[in-house]
Amino acid sequence: MINIGKQIEYWISTAKFDLDSAELLIRESRYSHGLFFCHLTIEKGLKAHVVKTTGEIPPKSHNLIYLLELADIELEESDEDFLGILMKYQLEGRYPDYNPVIPTKEKVLEYLNLTKKMLIWLERKL
Repeated sequence: MINIGKQIEYWISTAKFDLDSAELLIRESRYSHGLFFCHLTIEKGLKAHVVKTTGEIPPKSHNLIYLLELADIELEESDEDFLGILMKYQLEGRYPDYNPVIPTKEKVLEYLNLTKKMLIWLERKL
């Protein structure tokens, strides 16, 4: 039997750490890596909800839509679209032959801000 509270705390605390990393990378104009960490932030926030919903350790999946379904969370369509956008940037960090178009600095900052807001929302829903 897992300690659900401890698992949730792990996923949220490491999500916050990854958000800090995303901010640092984006500040240094390392946009693709920063967006990778935005994805990782949301992935971990969703995994906290998977633990809460299922009572089990979340699967080793990076698919935000799949994790959203397991967590039994409903988002606005625009937020689901945002998860789809972030999915593009998690692949580059894992598969060097995948090279998505990196958006403008303004768009990257928008994605960072959306990541922050979504993590806050996810944490409040726990």
